[in-house]
Amino acid sequence: MYFCHMINARLQIYTQGEELPTLSESNFFHSPTLFSMMEQTPGVTPYMVVAEDEQGKPLAHLLAMVRRRGSLLPPYIFSQGRVYGEGWYAEDEHRDELFALMLEAITRQLHKRLCLYIEFSDISKKMFGYKTFRQNNYFPISWMQIQNSLHSRQPELRLEEKMLQQIDHGYGMGIETREAAKEAEVIALYKVLKGYYRFRFQRYVPHQEMFLLMMKNPSCKLNITLYKGKVIGGSVVVNSGGNAYLWFEASRKKRHPLLRPHLNTIWHAIKSSYDAHQRHICFLNVGLPFSRNRYREFILAYGGKPLTTYRWFHFTFQWLNRLLSWVYRE
Repeated sequence: MYFCHMINARLQIYTQGEELPTLSESNFFHSPTLFSMMEQTPGVTPYMVVAEDEQGKPLAHLLAMVRRRGSLLPPYIFSQGRVYGEGWYAEDEHRDELFALMLEAITRQLHKRLCLYIEFSDISKKMFGYKTFRQNNYFPISWMQIQNSLHSRQPELRLEEKMLQQIDHGYGMGIETREAAKEAEVIALYKVLKGYYRFRFQRYVPHQEMFLLMMKNPSCKLNITLYKGKVIGGSVVVNSGGNAYLWFEASRKKRHPLLRPHLNTIWHAIKSSYDAHQRHICFLNVGLPFSRNRYREFILAYGGKPLTTYRWFHFTFQWLNRLLSWVYRE
């Protein structure tokens, strides 16, 4: 337990769901619901940092996961700490101070777990926590996100006529896109995701148990793209705080080059989020902001806005962290 008399807050880190106090569900990525899903997912351990006042009322909380990663070819195994966003806060007052306390606490905790590195992504504002991250020896790497507005115009009005024709062509060829209705469909989607991300830099996909649990949660939409009854693509969209977040998406486009299932997969995620009255849909992992990025250009064709943000990294080995901090110095 950690105390901060400056703002009359105390910190506690929880690793067991039954010990959690009553916390807000408004931010899915820092919610007790996602904590519970992580608890039940092989290879994942959740850590919830909670800041409380003197009466035990939650002031803020932040959810981190430690995920165990390994492979036979090449042989390796390590643990990685992962956090999406900066956490939940009861109010903006003392937000920076509370984040500083929670970041220091979770960094110390994940050091004890011997995580190879810790990664923070999807911070709401590019410069949020900059000084605090630096003080805790994190270094930033520029990253790209794309956000589509869904509240001012219909998604169709943001697309060029050629794109609409290509999407309609896919449906005309027999492509079907809808939400997964059975566990067998979720498992088929999981296999497509695993195959798609296997050879990519950001290739971690949680165990299929996580996706089966998300299927049962109303905040999560597991969409599938089918052709002749077979799942050839799909996406995982999370609704949180009035916005939709496209967490994972994939398709077997090499097996079906004439169909271009990516077009219909992304379009369904956007259209279904619009129909659910979300304000925006955010694409969480568009990649590094290279001058040429085919995936970024593909997503931007749906009428979104590119946003350059930071991802923050911290390696447990000090010499490696210093080296990478120098390599990625600004």
